[in-house]
Amino acid sequence: MNKQDRDQLLTTAMDEFGHYLIRLAYAFVKDEAKAEDIVQEVFIRYYIHLENFEGRSSVKTYLYRITVNECHNYFKSWSYRKTELSSLVGSLLVANQTPEKELLMQENTKYVTQMIGKLPLKYKKVLWLHYYAELSVMEIGEVLKCSANTVKTRLARGRKMARLTISEGEIEHAREH
Repeated sequence: MNKQDRDQLLTTAMDEFGHYLIRLAYAFVKDEAKAEDIVQEVFIRYYIHLENFEGRSSVKTYLYRITVNECHNYFKSWSYRKTELSSLVGSLLVANQTPEKELLMQENTKYVTQMIGKLPLKYKKVLWLHYYAELSVMEIGEVLKCSANTVKTRLARGRKMARLTISEGEIEHAREH
């Protein structure tokens, strides 16, 4: 494969999936700058290993898998251990609404994000990939290297746990006010 073809494939992948990969990385690391760094590293790895890509999965699934791995590498890194992550997540969606509706949407997104953030990592990953990255059960299985049935089970358990967490959170919130 010549350099021009490789450059074209990289440009296409960046244009098509860049925003989604940043959202995915941001869901894990909760830091916009770090998410952008991770996605930049993802595209570097994609470019370097482009000739090794066999096409057994879609480019989207391949890039999501690299992103998840890079997020895991970040959490294992010394820099992550030294820094304290922000507990609030900014708006993941761009909305063309009135300021009032946008604020309500941001508050709801932040609240749901915080509730999902309290779940164990294996459930959090599946919920993020399903609802925010909008991957299918099969694609999530490929990204996380597990079976579709495992993904379905984790989705069901994660939803159940999130509802319980939200219910408990709402009770605590009501007690405070």
